[in-house]
Amino acid sequence: MTDTKGLLSDELLHRVEETARAQNRQPAEVVAEAVAKYLEEQSWRQYVERNEMRARAKGIGEDDVDRLISEVRQENRR
Repeated sequence: MTDTKGLLSDELLHRVEETARAQNRQPAEVVAEAVAKYLEEQSWRQYVERNEMRARAKGIGEDDVDRLISEVRQENRR
């Protein structure tokens, strides 16, 4: 991994270094974990947004969710 200096503000770098020291880890490990979590969260948000758009396009709202779940469960039992 590249050096984290220059990518982060001095304050943020200091916090990363403190966290790394407290956890007996390298700062790069702390940054890599944080970036991985951020990217995972962004991926999840994009997934939710795509599916919300699909639902809206089909005219499905929050009020329909419970009914649709019940219908699918009934179909799956058959």
